[in-house]
Amino acid sequence: MRRLPVIGRSFDPTRSRPFAGRRLLLACGVAAPILALASTVSAMAVYPHFNQARQYLSELGGASADRPTIFNAGVFAAGFLAALAGVGFGLAIATLTRARLIGGLTATVFLLAGYGLAEAAIYPWPDPRHLAINLGLGIQIAPLLLIWGLWTRPDLKGLKLFLAGVFVTMASLTVLTKHLILPSLVNDANVGWWERAYAIILVGWVGVAAFLLERCLRQESVGSKTA
Repeated sequence: MRRLPVIGRSFDPTRSRPFAGRRLLLACGVAAPILALASTVSAMAVYPHFNQARQYLSELGGASADRPTIFNAGVFAAGFLAALAGVGFGLAIATLTRARLIGGLTATVFLLAGYGLAEAAIYPWPDPRHLAINLGLGIQIAPLLLIWGLWTRPDLKGLKLFLAGVFVTMASLTVLTKHLILPSLVNDANVGWWERAYAIILVGWVGVAAFLLERCLRQESVGSKTA
């Protein structure tokens, strides 16, 4: 027996996978720090005379490096992924709490950071244009924006505590590396190690937060299917 078509209904692929686009963008946030770490370690492996204690990471992409393209390509790709992740963070906030303005501000911070990283990769150190990488430091305020945007979600208390800890840690490292307190603590003999610690936290937290928010959206999508 032939079944008659249902009038007024059409197939909507987004119903089968709610928030799929947002979750994919957040997956970029998980991939960005992994890619950044992989390219940095690879660049170090082919630069045997690189001094971890005294040299900055940017020198892995400079003229003195043996294979600068490895580092610069990785930084460029990580910057692109970070920008996409920022859009994902903004949309996740808008989805979970309807705080669209805060979501937009969060996305903007990440877009600027992504641009700074990409610009720095195109113009390696010591080109003055490499200093666009400082735009990436604006990502330090992103944890506060995420806390603000997700404030009304009591189920995300663990994520918010993590973000608060990240912000305090980054702020402390900024104060120390800028010699605002204990000026002799960070010096030419150990500045490289301080930069490594700062970079790991600055980039690494993005992957953790993106993973946790993606999982939250996944749970929300399950709830929307069963509702």
